[in-house]
Amino acid sequence: MLRIPATERPDLERVAKEHNFQFHANGGIPFWDESIYYQFTLKQIEEDLEGPAEELEHLCFELIERAVNDETVFRSLGIEECFWDYIAESWRNGEKNIYGRMDLSYDGEGPAKLLEYNADTPTTLYESSVFQWEWLEQAMEKGLIPDGCDQFNDLHDSIVKAFSLIDFDGSLHFACVGDIEDDKGTLDYLQECAREAGLSTCFLSMQEIGIDDRGCFTDLDDQVIKTLFKLYPWEWMFEEEFGRRVPASGTRFLEPPWKAVLSNKGLMAFLWEMFPGHPNLLPAYFDGDRRASELAGSFVRKPLLSRQGANVQIIQEGKTQTRSEGPYGDGDHILQAYHPLPEFSGNYPLVGCWLVASQAVGMCIREDQNLVTSRDANFIPHVILD
Repeated sequence: MLRIPATERPDLERVAKEHNFQFHANGGIPFWDESIYYQFTLKQIEEDLEGPAEELEHLCFELIERAVNDETVFRSLGIEECFWDYIAESWRNGEKNIYGRMDLSYDGEGPAKLLEYNADTPTTLYESSVFQWEWLEQAMEKGLIPDGCDQFNDLHDSIVKAFSLIDFDGSLHFACVGDIEDDKGTLDYLQECAREAGLSTCFLSMQEIGIDDRGCFTDLDDQVIKTLFKLYPWEWMFEEEFGRRVPASGTRFLEPPWKAVLSNKGLMAFLWEMFPGHPNLLPAYFDGDRRASELAGSFVRKPLLSRQGANVQIIQEGKTQTRSEGPYGDGDHILQAYHPLPEFSGNYPLVGCWLVASQAVGMCIREDQNLVTSRDANFIPHVILD
């Protein structure tokens, strides 16, 4: 794993406009940096990232199977009892999922360590799938990177195929909070993939979803929403009055309700309990668990439910070294063994492995100048070159 300086494409401003990205004369495209790239070998991708990610996915499935038969899992994750049967039914009915992103600490040498699983509403999908692939092709064409480079990136075709394999009745509706830019951009891209798969689609904001006198969800034309792809966290829905109508609504959701188990950071504590010593897992415990003393005072404290690195604390030898702010600090937490991201000249890359229909098909790297990857991290492209 190498961090290599590169020259930006000379027509980057034009490229940005083609993709509806902002461009600043002094800073380029916000949150995108192609003045460097990371280089991997094919062996690193296949053996250290792709294979382990798919194995971890199957371990996650074992936890869901446990959850639907053991209510203590739902209780520990803070999921209200009124949703337990709904989640269990979605799993037992084999409701299909589309995508997720595992965030890993990986330095190119040792086993990749799972830090968390963005299983429900991960973003940076378009940058991962389309934009960094276009960078690869154009950078090679212009001689900015070596000939013969490849990329761990089969995202687009895999997403289109995943949509084509799910049976839909009528239009597939897409919804998010429209003024959250990352969410809207990701949803627009997913809607484009669904159309490429031959599906009829319709967009509306979460606030525009209605409820008819039968308890069915409806769109702005008063048509019943039979299937909804929502880029809106399950835990937000569970807290709202709207969410309490979900189990009886008759609407099928993507991502399915069982993803609520995997998108919760309590997942990490349960995986360690069930598979202690697994090379791709870190010791993790719920805050307050007496077994957490095994971490010897060096750990990362994370809320069960948070986004973009908010409310994370890094404690070393009993002293807080790093603390990020955010709105999620009041809930329950986990303590996860401290395993810092690798450092490259003061930069810390976080490797995201994308899964589509539970198959590892792509990768992204977000790089921050802090150990906690925040919303300000830059997306860095990658290549495979042996």
